[in-house]
Amino acid sequence: MPKLTLKIKAKKIGEYPLQKGVSLTIGRRKKNNVIINDLAVSGHHAKIDSVGDGFVLIDLQSKNGSFVNEQLISSHWLKNGDTINIGEHSLVFHYSNQEEVPGEDTEDLERTIVLDTSQYRTRMRKSNPTRSIINVAGFWDKPQNRGKDPQNQPVIPMGPTNVKKDPTGKLIFLAGGRGSVSLDRKYTTIGKHPTSDIVADGWLMGQTAATISKLPDGFHLCFVGGFIKPKVNQKTIKQSTILKNEDIIVVGKMKLQFTNGASS
Repeated sequence: MPKLTLKIKAKKIGEYPLQKGVSLTIGRRKKNNVIINDLAVSGHHAKIDSVGDGFVLIDLQSKNGSFVNEQLISSHWLKNGDTINIGEHSLVFHYSNQEEVPGEDTEDLERTIVLDTSQYRTRMRKSNPTRSIINVAGFWDKPQNRGKDPQNQPVIPMGPTNVKKDPTGKLIFLAGGRGSVSLDRKYTTIGKHPTSDIVADGWLMGQTAATISKLPDGFHLCFVGGFIKPKVNQKTIKQSTILKNEDIIVVGKMKLQFTNGASS
């Protein structure tokens, strides 16, 4: 299994092995698996989920954002040698020389915005600026530049506006919860780990039991790990399956109904 090597500048602080089927949390609070004592790091800053043969980094709506290889991300499939920047610290994701590295045919997931300090603004400019949706640098510079000509504020150009809309959908609780969950992100996790997007109880439940991926052709439910496998319309799911409108999903004691954008 791969490891994370925690560094500050060039100094190595520690190593953290990743395990298949187990999530790893990163943040300033003591309950995290990787604790980073840095005021630029949020209490619960990010997590790494095991999905299939790979691992995905997910930013937990942190204040200062998470970066992979100088790219600002909200979700990112990790590849051998990737460097994660959180605050002033870095985490290098790597496999040992004896391990077989999985294929790298996955693509980055949903991007986000938010950053602070000149170092973060520099990283944002290195990250593909045409993907930005607001003038982030100008927004964060306002307190320091009151009274100055706003025309001199750095501007990050907007991206194309004729982008095809993503599919929309949501899950409605029928049992084991209340209300509904909008599937706005490209990657939604279900499991007993407290950082899962949908927390499901049960000691046989996997830390990440299942995932729902938003792809151009719709939403795909995939079993990840644990003794409890999800069911769709009373059929146990072992491989990825595309969800249809009004499908009934059961994960342990939790029962949900999927609805697509056309009906919601």
